[in-house]
Amino acid sequence: MTVPAQVAQDRKPNLVIFLADDVGYGEFGFQGNAEIPTPNIDSLAQQGIRFSQGYVSGPYCSPTRAGLLTGRYQTRFGHEFNGGGAAGGVGFGLPLTEKTMADRFKAIGYATVCIGKWHLGGPPDFLPIKRGFDEFYGTVANTAFFKPQAFVDSLKSAAVQPIADEAFYTTDAYAERAVDWIDRHRDRPFLLYLPFNAQHAPLQATPRYLERFGGIADEKRRTFAAMMSAMDDAVGRVLAKLRDLRLEENTLIWFFSDNGGPTPSTTSKNGPLRGFKATTLEGGVRVPFCVQWKGHLPAGKVYEAPIIQLDILPTSLAAAGVAVDPAWGLDGVNLLPFLTGQAAGRPHPALYWRFGDQWAVRKGDWKLVAARPDNLQTRLFNLAVDLGEANDLSAVHTDKVKELKADWDAWNVGQKEPLWRPAAAGAKAKQKQAGKKKARP
Repeated sequence: MTVPAQVAQDRKPNLVIFLADDVGYGEFGFQGNAEIPTPNIDSLAQQGIRFSQGYVSGPYCSPTRAGLLTGRYQTRFGHEFNGGGAAGGVGFGLPLTEKTMADRFKAIGYATVCIGKWHLGGPPDFLPIKRGFDEFYGTVANTAFFKPQAFVDSLKSAAVQPIADEAFYTTDAYAERAVDWIDRHRDRPFLLYLPFNAQHAPLQATPRYLERFGGIADEKRRTFAAMMSAMDDAVGRVLAKLRDLRLEENTLIWFFSDNGGPTPSTTSKNGPLRGFKATTLEGGVRVPFCVQWKGHLPAGKVYEAPIIQLDILPTSLAAAGVAVDPAWGLDGVNLLPFLTGQAAGRPHPALYWRFGDQWAVRKGDWKLVAARPDNLQTRLFNLAVDLGEANDLSAVHTDKVKELKADWDAWNVGQKEPLWRPAAAGAKAKQKQAGKKKARP
């Protein structure tokens, strides 16, 4: 049974967000990688818009997710690093004062689901079903792909439990559940948030996908390729279900990665960019990024201006006809007028990053950055001519250094101290959570 075309056209658009994990800027066919075919994911860029300068607000897993779901720089509420994920761990997670994307869409009548890796807190009050999602099927945080130990299927229980099934593989299971969930919620607008744990370590793949890449001699790279292929097939299954139900043209679909690739551990490639996951260099924060909304956004377009994952929430709300309340304090902007050509210029005058003692600001084509690979030395780059951040211009353009540092300092005043710090940073985690305070409007 399919949804009548007129019904699909009259209702608010569905929202699907695919989030890849630890995939570098140089991966995927739509980013120029011919080694690993990803036709389903590539189709989103081919029939939608590819962002050549798509960024995330944190070069790490949990901070990026916190920014995505709130539409706010995660440093505004102290979510600067990865927090505790296991159910028995301390209460680290997305502060309970923060409203999530699921909260916003549920309030306007959407069905909401999170299928995949959560990584925004393990205790019960921090899990998806308490953060605006009607249903959760996935892992609390980072996990093995086979038989994950900290798993929740909210249709069965809200408890965090291990998976005992020997045949269970996260990527395949997430696709199966997503297709089933769409089928069950075809008659109302929905939000499907599907954060894969692919391509995060440990690298694990099924024989079916490993067989596709027998020509890759390096075992680690072969496994990485197999995992990518499984994720592409999973995306393809979701897209096929949308087409089967005649919902694709009424569905706004986003695809991006949570940070740059950690090349040494997974073979992920960041292409022409310098740096990698956990750095504020381009290789840590510029990621593969595309959007499709057939009939509403141009097809096959490359959008060259910088955008960031914080924009997904306000853009998606605008697509649903919802105006953002300034009291929400969103940092993202509605991209729709820029993507359709109704608005000129760049969506953001500047973008900012803070990750411990690393930081960066991008204003126009200029980027001022202090990153660990450079021993935290402040360096200035013109990204229009130096994508690989190879030519430090700080000694030549001292006025520009002062301007951008002043901009970053002014922005940083509005950010909070981290609610916790990694043990490796030499500080005990602060077990602060703002759940007892009044929630944001």
